[in-house]
Amino acid sequence: MIKDLSDLKLKIAKILDANKASYELGKVADYIPALAEVPSNLAGVAVATIDGDVVSAGNGGIPFSIQSISKVFGLVLAMNRLGDELWTRVHMEPSGQPFNSIIQLEWEKGIPRNPVINAGALLVSDVLASHYSASKLSFVNFLRQLAGDESIHIDSSVYESEMQHGSRNAALAYLMKSFGNIESPIPDVLSHYFTQCSVAMSCEQLAKSLLFLANKGINPTNNQTVCSRKDTHRVNAILSTSGMYDQSGEFAFSVGLPAKSGVGGGIVAIVPNYGVICAWSPPLNSFGNSVVAMKVVANIAEELGLSIY
Repeated sequence: MIKDLSDLKLKIAKILDANKASYELGKVADYIPALAEVPSNLAGVAVATIDGDVVSAGNGGIPFSIQSISKVFGLVLAMNRLGDELWTRVHMEPSGQPFNSIIQLEWEKGIPRNPVINAGALLVSDVLASHYSASKLSFVNFLRQLAGDESIHIDSSVYESEMQHGSRNAALAYLMKSFGNIESPIPDVLSHYFTQCSVAMSCEQLAKSLLFLANKGINPTNNQTVCSRKDTHRVNAILSTSGMYDQSGEFAFSVGLPAKSGVGGGIVAIVPNYGVICAWSPPLNSFGNSVVAMKVVANIAEELGLSIY
């Protein structure tokens, strides 16, 4: 692992430059119209270490829609609030189906296969909406505290776009409601879910905010416990098996780090006892993962010898 910051910055900049032209192989998500407006040639990367250092390259300081990366934060909040009871309402197995599958949810009687597919994240959103008087504000404040940055905000244009084109997520929520696995009114669940997906953060902010997962549940910037060591293990395990949609197995095989992607083009990868890598580029492959960010994270992990296996 590289300790010299100038050397690390140089290496990640070179890796980004070597891969950023690959954006032409992907396509920006357009089923959420606001995401389709983001320039496709943007690309950034950041590495945050548990020693407190953050280095970035390219557009690593530009906020983007974190989308499904938000599921990691929601899961931690829900685990802290419900404890083991959460796992009676959502399981922890890979789905083997698209992240927004309705068929699998019907087969399994309204219990999502894991908390990082859409049904699972909607279930988590229900937990938060049911147990926090102002769940959306609590969620954003949680991110601000983790990143140490009050500028983190909700992108209102993305939120409105999500609300107008969220029929499939609504269908998932109503199906779970029919099985008795959703407690809050569906509009409240959807509003929370779309809010967290619409949070805008940069690679630098995301990498810093997830350092607790690389540090046994403790935020190294202030030494505060975010979640237990046991729950840190659980979150990282779920990210290893399910965090990269239907490419999770391939990513574990080739890269070997717990990771979560989002259709906004971001990917975060947790390196236990070292830090967090976050890369971003809007164009996605057929699995919904950023073409450029996948390559950048993989190359950084290989260059620095960061696989957990």
